Amino acid sequence: MKLIDGAFGEGGGQILRTSLSLSAITGQPVTIQNVRAGRAKPGLLRQHLTALQAAARVCGAEVEGDALGSTTVVFTPGAIQAGDYAFQVGSAGSAHLVLQTILPILLAADGPSEISVEGGTHNDHAPPFEFLAQAFLPLIHRMGAGVSATLVRPGFYPAGGGRVVLRVAPPGGPLGPLEVMERGPLAGQRCQALVAHLPYSVGQRELAAFSARVTWPTHGLEVVPMPASLGPGNAVVAELRFAHVTEVLTAFGSRGIRAEQVGRGLADQVRAYLSADAPVGEHLADQLLVPLAMGSGGRFRTGPLSLHARTNIAVIQQLLDVGVEVAQRDDGTVEVTVGAP
Repeated sequence: MKLIDGAFGEGGGQILRTSLSLSAITGQPVTIQNVRAGRAKPGLLRQHLTALQAAARVCGAEVEGDALGSTTVVFTPGAIQAGDYAFQVGSAGSAHLVLQTILPILLAADGPSEISVEGGTHNDHAPPFEFLAQAFLPLIHRMGAGVSATLVRPGFYPAGGGRVVLRVAPPGGPLGPLEVMERGPLAGQRCQALVAHLPYSVGQRELAAFSARVTWPTHGLEVVPMPASLGPGNAVVAELRFAHVTEVLTAFGSRGIRAEQVGRGLADQVRAYLSADAPVGEHLADQLLVPLAMGSGGRFRTGPLSLHARTNIAVIQQLLDVGVEVAQRDDGTVEVTVGAP
C-alpha cells in the first residue's frame, strides 16, 4: 500500500487524479491522505468524488472514503475493464477532470471503450473541451492510441449540465514515445467566441478587442452561439495550430466583466505564448506527464514549470519506477524528459 500525502506541493485535486490513474494501471493500492489540503474547502468536492467513483468502476476497485468532504481515500484496484461507461458530476464541476482521471486507465485496457461524462465543459477552473479535443488528444493519437471527443452539449458555470463523449481505442501495448521540442511552422489560427443565452454582440465585442491587440486573420474569427447549453455562459477560445503542436488558450466571460476586457485578456495570453517560444504551454505540459510516464517516455520543451506540474512529477515518481528530468535551457525554456535514467 502506497501512502500519498495530498497536502504536498500545490495540495490540490491533481494529486488525487494522478494517484488514482496510476494505481489502477499498476495494480498498486494507494491511500491518499489530506486530500486537497491546499484548497480553501479541503476534501472531495463533487467532481473529485465522481472521478474517484469512475476510476473505481473501470477497474473494479474497492474504495474507502468515497464521500463528499472526505480527506482520506483508500483505493485498492482490480482488473481494468474496457466497456461503455456513463458518469454524472451532478454540478458544473469539470467533466474534463473526470475524463483526465479515467482516460489513462482505459488506454491500458485490452479493448475499446466509450465514456460519457455529464458536468461542466467550460469553466475557468479547468481546461475547456476545445483544449481536450484540439491540443491534448492529437498528441495522444501520435503516441499510438485512437481517441476522439464529441461535445454533445456545452455546460457553463454555474448551470453545468454539459455532456462529453470520449471514444478510446487503446494501442494494444505501451503508448509510444513522444517528442515536442519545436512548434514548427504555423498551420492555422482560429478564435471563437462561444455565446450561450447571451447577446450575439457580446461575442462580436470580444473578438473586436482580441483582434485589435494581436495579428489575426479575419476569416479565423467567429461567434458561435450555443443554444443547447442549459444556462448562460461565455468563453473565447484561441487555437494556434502549428506543425508539431496545437495550443488552445481560453478566457471566460463572467458577470461584471466587460466583453472587451475578456477579449484583451485572451490576446495577452496569445502574445505571451508566442513570445515565450516554448511549444508546450503550461496546461499541456501538466497533462502530458502521466501519458509519457505510463508509456514509452519522451521529452518536450515548455515554459517555467508550474507548482502543479512539479507536484504531478513527484506523485508519478512515487508510483512509477520512471525518471523525470527537468533542465533549464539558456533560452529561458525548460526541457522535460520522461523516462530519463
